[in-house]
Amino acid sequence: MKKPIILIALILLADQVLKIWIKMTFCYGEEVNLLGEWCKLHFIENKGMAFGMAFGGDAGKIALTSLRIVASALIFIYMRRLVLKGEKKILIYSFALIFCGAVGNVIDSIFYGMFFSESTIFSPAIFMPEGGGYAPVFLGKVVDMFYFPLIDTTLPQWIPIWGGNHFSFFNAIFNIADASITTGVCLLLVHFLFCKKETAKVDTQKTKTDNSN
Repeated sequence: MKKPIILIALILLADQVLKIWIKMTFCYGEEVNLLGEWCKLHFIENKGMAFGMAFGGDAGKIALTSLRIVASALIFIYMRRLVLKGEKKILIYSFALIFCGAVGNVIDSIFYGMFFSESTIFSPAIFMPEGGGYAPVFLGKVVDMFYFPLIDTTLPQWIPIWGGNHFSFFNAIFNIADASITTGVCLLLVHFLFCKKETAKVDTQKTKTDNSN
């Protein structure tokens, strides 16, 4: 259990340090190129679910955050059981990544509204402002910053219907916690698509060997 906990702690630390630095350094919507035009830091905040979706106003936000807390607790309990059962490392680490990704965004939702001023296009946020934060507990916004517009172009006029329109590929803006969840889900798919098949193959060969004896 020690190694998954260390992994979780390191990812949560990196996630929160980067978010706090971005929030206290960048104005809302500010953008900095890291590797040309296709790899950028672009500061936005997510009020609700992924890709900026929201529902039900403040009540919906509180319900969503509460659901994430419960889901995170259940994921951690399940991960601990996997460790105690001695399951494959890929399965354990996949749930560790999903857990710390979920917790990373929950921290923003619970605390950022209380401890930071509103981020604006004119000035970065202030930590512990005199007049209080921009929102009550559970109503904070999630900080996103990674932006990889791999394709950003105008489609040729000869293409039917969409010709002449602006087209961008992978225009989602995300954070370390989001990347952690995505990586964890990918590892789960690898486990179920390949590791499970390999285990089933070994079991089948063992059964045939036992029957022949």
